Amino acid sequence: MPVGRIVKTVIALLAAAIVLMLPADTFGIVGLTVLQQRVMALFVFAMFFWVLEPIPIFATSVMIIVLELLFMSNKSIKWLKPPDTLHYEAVMHNFADPIIMLFLGGFFIGAAATKYRMDINLGRVLLKPFGTNPKWVMLGMMIVTAIFSMFMSNTATTAMMLAVLMPVLRSIAPEDPARVGFALSIPFAANVGGIGTPIGTPPNAVAMKYLTPQLLDSASTVKTPLITFGQWMLFAVPYMLVLLVITWLLLLFMFKPKADKMTVNFEGKWLRSGRAWVVYVTSALTILLWLLGSFHGMSSTVVAMIPVGVFCATGVIDSNDLKQMSWEVLWLMSGGFALGMALQDSGLANALVNSIPFASMSAMVVLALVCILTFVMANFMSHTATSNLILPVVATLATALPTLGDVGGPVALLLACTFCASLSMTFPISTPPNAMAYATGWIENRDMAKSGLITGVIGLLLLGGMLMMLKTMGYFATFGA
Repeated sequence: MPVGRIVKTVIALLAAAIVLMLPADTFGIVGLTVLQQRVMALFVFAMFFWVLEPIPIFATSVMIIVLELLFMSNKSIKWLKPPDTLHYEAVMHNFADPIIMLFLGGFFIGAAATKYRMDINLGRVLLKPFGTNPKWVMLGMMIVTAIFSMFMSNTATTAMMLAVLMPVLRSIAPEDPARVGFALSIPFAANVGGIGTPIGTPPNAVAMKYLTPQLLDSASTVKTPLITFGQWMLFAVPYMLVLLVITWLLLLFMFKPKADKMTVNFEGKWLRSGRAWVVYVTSALTILLWLLGSFHGMSSTVVAMIPVGVFCATGVIDSNDLKQMSWEVLWLMSGGFALGMALQDSGLANALVNSIPFASMSAMVVLALVCILTFVMANFMSHTATSNLILPVVATLATALPTLGDVGGPVALLLACTFCASLSMTFPISTPPNAMAYATGWIENRDMAKSGLITGVIGLLLLGGMLMMLKTMGYFATFGA
């Protein structure tokens, strides 16, 4: 193992060990239990390992579940078992949480679309109406990228659209600033587009884990998502579209094209085999059922299993395709869910919220603090890891502050926090789409940092304004706010 990784591992383990060994009264939390202190140490362990990355971030998530089972569950090592415990089945169920299945359905659609060239062909068809003017072609690229990112992994979408971008860049002179603008438009549109649906990006799925009736009533045991696929889109899509247009205008301003015309050859041929038609019809049906959840009564997680079953049964997805799916993303989410469960079930999240005088702050101040913290953290670490760390505490905070009604209630706070994670795209390390675009060599780090930071700050201000507008319109009243 390289020396750097060893040093990072030692630092992370030492930080967790210090939290574990300090006297309980050191933390200023009244009645801190053994289990809560262990969960606190686990939180620090996860934070340092996710930030420093001495091991892959999905491996850290797996370790979270293993450590909970060994040292915090009712089936843990008997000599080390704390007086109060987590149920071991609840810990292990995080590997097959319904939200994980929702994302799995999205993975199957994305894999099938790529395999049968539905994504490339659809992208080319959608780009043709935007003509030959560079500024309109850039808008077309961003719209297509955002649409795909709503229903596919934004990482997979970026990879696909960077391939589509190649013939575009060949038609732009090397000295034209538009080359940088086009290259940045893909990752930025993928990040913004992922906001649009619950399956658009992992932070959205993490939020769905806490958007249950329990968010409004702590006594509730109902686990069905409080917000439907369509209700999420009703809030997210208008915001996404406005921010997408603003991002496009910003890129045009910063990297103005020198030419007024470009020649791009978008050619594509739709596959017409039986399995290709299975992909087309099943994908369209799944998306339609997601949008009409209130009509047919099936939850989005149940609908997500339709493409899984159909594609496996018809041979659209075979064993080789399964091996190439991003299973590490699901494991990353599972560990985050397990950490969130430990924070809540141990009572630590509630104790942390009660130890900070949030009640003396206005709802706007609380909203601003949560959003800024999320935005800053997600710029320096995985968006998913940031959501896994922050959302459990925010969910507990949301249930404890009656004044949140001034900004739309608990649902508004969780959605705002989730969106802020996706707005963090200042550096190549901030998100995989940024890293992939930067790796092409078409972008300088300073260009990404400047435009990404401005886009993120504008997104934060726009988010605050939209929350207030929707609060006035009564959107959040649907959820009891």
